[in-house]
Amino acid sequence: MPLVEVTYASTVPESCLRELGAVLPHLVSLAVECPEEPYDGDLRPGDVEIRFRPLGPLDRGGLPVVIEIRSKWFAARAANRQERVDSLHAGIRAATGLVDFGVYLSLPVAAWSQGD
Repeated sequence: MPLVEVTYASTVPESCLRELGAVLPHLVSLAVECPEEPYDGDLRPGDVEIRFRPLGPLDRGGLPVVIEIRSKWFAARAANRQERVDSLHAGIRAATGLVDFGVYLSLPVAAWSQGD
């Protein structure tokens, strides 16, 4: 279950953020798909959680949009994480037209539990 945080500058139009919110669940699921957590194309509640955060007055960085993904570590994911994040970046760019953004993929050792 990936957790996604999108940090954005005030110059990023809301329409762009809405488009990101629409395409990220599928694109992120493709990017982190692995034998231990296969993606069947049918996203259900809790499969991908996305949070949008505006840059604060003390935040510093050079990109108007940074997308951080945290998804549980599995050897299959870790083996080609750079390819995964590069492919995800290309998919986001193709789907949204964004050019000036970064994608960070983190694969921590983690656990997830969700009620019914």
